[in-house]
Amino acid sequence: ALINGTVDIANASRAMKDKEIEEAQSNGIEPVEHIVAIDALAIITNLENPVGKLSIQQLSDMYTGRITNWKDVGGNDAPIILLSRETNSGTHVYFLEEVVRKGENENTDIFAPHTLLMPSSVGITSEIRRNPNAIGYDGLGYVDAEHEKIISIASENGVEHIAPTVETASEGTYPLSRPLFMYTAGEPSGELGDYLNWILGADGQQIVADLGFVPLTEN
Repeated sequence: ALINGTVDIANASRAMKDKEIEEAQSNGIEPVEHIVAIDALAIITNLENPVGKLSIQQLSDMYTGRITNWKDVGGNDAPIILLSRETNSGTHVYFLEEVVRKGENENTDIFAPHTLLMPSSVGITSEIRRNPNAIGYDGLGYVDAEHEKIISIASENGVEHIAPTVETASEGTYPLSRPLFMYTAGEPSGELGDYLNWILGADGQQIVADLGFVPLTEN
């Protein structure tokens, strides 16, 4: 929508790609990136699932189909039901790049064909609560720890597993933390500039914290 010139602000949970910036510029639009908050991507399972810790390598093996049974990661002898956001989700893209492909630029792994693509965060959490063998991911602000089990994650095998919290995301110790963006067509001014300044100010950043996301450290 920003590329097409139909919005003042585009919210995004991933950075714009070079080709998208080029498309915008070809339409006479110069995208300006604004980081407005930090999000921890939480890996979640059913509360009955005994697995509480996983590494990114294990997650990658699960989501590529190399591991298909929970017993191979310390759980029950049961099939792993993979849940993901749909391909047009920025969260899906982030998970593909940082978990499935482990942040490796040359890695071409893709989601296993039996992965269930869910249309929303609610779709993922609803299935997690219903299915004891399901695993999925969501922004920390959307997770309810009373109804979903949050998995601690290790950046690689053999290192400490870290739980996603506001503190660990802010410190950068949780390995699946990411910035959240707003993009404007050019530098914002007038009411648009006032709005961005309010978001980045104390009141806006308090709302970020209240919603379970991570405020920017300078605020």
